[in-house]
Amino acid sequence: MAKTSQPIVAETAVSSWHWLTLALIAQLGWGAYPALLRYLQTVSHIPSLSLLAVGNGLVLSLVLAVRWRQIEWRIFRLPLLWLFGGLVVLRGITNLLATRYTLAIYAQLIYLMTPFIVALLSRLVLHEQLPRHTFKALTLCLVGAVLLLSGNLVEAVGETAVTRNDFLGISLALASSFFLALYMIVTRRTAKHQASGDSLLLVHLTALALFSGVTSAVLQEDWQQWGNLQPVDWLVFGLFALGVLLGANLGQIRSIQQLGAPLVSSMMATRLISALLVGSWLLHEHLTSGWQLLGIVVVFATPHLVFAAAQRLRTRSPVAKA
Repeated sequence: MAKTSQPIVAETAVSSWHWLTLALIAQLGWGAYPALLRYLQTVSHIPSLSLLAVGNGLVLSLVLAVRWRQIEWRIFRLPLLWLFGGLVVLRGITNLLATRYTLAIYAQLIYLMTPFIVALLSRLVLHEQLPRHTFKALTLCLVGAVLLLSGNLVEAVGETAVTRNDFLGISLALASSFFLALYMIVTRRTAKHQASGDSLLLVHLTALALFSGVTSAVLQEDWQQWGNLQPVDWLVFGLFALGVLLGANLGQIRSIQQLGAPLVSSMMATRLISALLVGSWLLHEHLTSGWQLLGIVVVFATPHLVFAAAQRLRTRSPVAKA
């Protein structure tokens, strides 16, 4: 019996590593999101709501064109999916405004609170058992985040479309963290209803595209700036729409469904890495000390080490060897 169970355990471990890798790639993609968003709003001068409407509308059209016949339309009768859509809108709008008024890296630092909110809600509301070493991973990642922010970050993009208001931006980022925590928990719950990742992505894109498009029209945003974009602006928009709204979005949804919200959210600190790299490229937010480089190593290595330890304990457990 033991010989039969060992290949099954090994196969499960390999599969888990695949989902972990996908989760990390998705987190790195979402890490770039605030920097891309801030650039498009403050340097390209694209109206905020029109940016969400066009970005999500473009990806929605691509998804419908490619996956129309594979979409499970019956799933849209679930009230849980409409709750998911509402959280998407609240998360998207607060995230959009947060990165408009404060530095991308500041917003990402606030988002590091999300794993703690997810862990507490999962434990208190859903009565789920937290993955082993979750709080150790969170603590180490926060130490790495503090090191990352130990130096001075300077934004040198020149004249921007809006004036920085860090208090307002950070307050909006706090609200966005709470909505993101709820979003991740609801995403995990949808797996019990056999909701596919494509269906959730479709709800996500539709909710944001419709809400932002209608609200932009009501507020009479000026869409003429879209006609004045330069090639570099379109390149950044392509990374924003296809890299994040499509790729990172779908990767996050599927990894949460497989691994659970607490484990995936414990890797959120890795977003600081791509936030700093893309922020340095687009917004000239630079690292200024060796401690910050050490912070990057700590933040990036922690999820791998903790997950490896959890897998070793699982394979050594009496259940796995039975």
